[in-house]
Amino acid sequence: MSDDENLSKILVIDSDRPAILVVGSDPELATRLNRLFNRTAVADSSQISGKPSYAVHWSGNAAHAAQAIADGLAANAPFNLVFVLHPLPQASGVALIKHLWELDSGLNAVLCNADPGLYWPQIAETLGESDQLLILQQPVCDLVVRQVVHAMVRQWQLVKQTQDVMQFIVMQNQRLDATNHKLQDMQAQLLQSEKMSSIGQLAAGVAHEINNPIGFVKSNLNTLKGYTEDLLALAETYEQAEAAIADPVLRAEIDSVKRRIDFDYLRDDAPDLLNDSLDGINRVAKIVQDLKDFSHPQHDGDAWQWADLNANLDSALNIVYNELKYKADIVKHYGELPLVNCLAGQLNQVFVNLLVNAAYAIDKRGVITIATGSGEGRVWLEISDTGCGIADEQLNRIFDAFYTTKPVGKGTGLGLTISYGILKKHSGEISARSRVGEGTTLRIELPVNAEPSQ
Repeated sequence: MSDDENLSKILVIDSDRPAILVVGSDPELATRLNRLFNRTAVADSSQISGKPSYAVHWSGNAAHAAQAIADGLAANAPFNLVFVLHPLPQASGVALIKHLWELDSGLNAVLCNADPGLYWPQIAETLGESDQLLILQQPVCDLVVRQVVHAMVRQWQLVKQTQDVMQFIVMQNQRLDATNHKLQDMQAQLLQSEKMSSIGQLAAGVAHEINNPIGFVKSNLNTLKGYTEDLLALAETYEQAEAAIADPVLRAEIDSVKRRIDFDYLRDDAPDLLNDSLDGINRVAKIVQDLKDFSHPQHDGDAWQWADLNANLDSALNIVYNELKYKADIVKHYGELPLVNCLAGQLNQVFVNLLVNAAYAIDKRGVITIATGSGEGRVWLEISDTGCGIADEQLNRIFDAFYTTKPVGKGTGLGLTISYGILKKHSGEISARSRVGEGTTLRIELPVNAEPSQ
């Protein structure tokens, strides 16, 4: 049923027959009510054929009356009004009303008092002052009974309608609050996405600019290496020819120059320097390429492809190396993984988030261990740190949006939420285990061949 249908149902006053319970040793009042409203002089309207206007029931004692009220509530058909005659056989009408209110706090009651010794102060002492209570001194004429029934049944209906409307308003407010929280989550994720996009564009531009000088430096180093090898080969040839030089002055000058430039050390060290420089420039080029790949998800990240997740982890390590090198030693236990059908760029974002979180959890110096493995059509990855750990009450919330254990201004609380969403898109799972003071492990499991989903 839709919200509009629920609202329409609430806003229509109950059209079912108002239910009235008469409690007294004599059914005379119940008979009068049936005669007044249902045109038939019986004690119980269930005896009337068809559909009487009012459902009037009679109970001869307090116990039966309490049971009737309880049964009505259980059947979701509460009584609107109860007439209680006082005194009752072996019971007080005042005490009975109090008991019935304990069963149904919304019940309207009329105390038909035939005891000349019972006054308002005595009644108020037991029941208090309530707009759900009306006291009539017997005998009561039919006109008064008719007016009392109409007024109190109408009051009950209006109160019930108001309560239902208020309940509906509360329900709608709760739904609005939930929707508002979802919108806030979406807005924050959009802001984060836009921020990441802007950072990605900036990083891509920087990477592009760095790539140009890296290219010609690498080319020049390779050329210089070739020149150096040629010059050293030439120098070695000249060295072999030194013995044939007859001029002692020239030979002394050559020896002086060789000592001054430490030729033997230069000959050994120059190739090592060039090789180290080439290794360094290759590493910079790899970092720049990884940064470009990370910054251009539209190229790869949004296309399903078969990827080597061990290589993706190495790429993520290159990107965040500066965050890790001062905080932790990296230990890798890579297993043999099959290629995985995935959004490689988005998984790289997950790996970067987890590695940065692991580094943040370590106070001074620690260890980050990365392990991978596969089996039964799935691959798994674990990133463990020897950091501060997470308490159990916090561990259950780490994937909630905006929840963060970092100080104000140090985190958005969206990194793990976004990672969780990316893994769900891959039909994957992420779980955490942690011990305070010992560290945390985050485990990812992914199907090898996930079904692409929107």
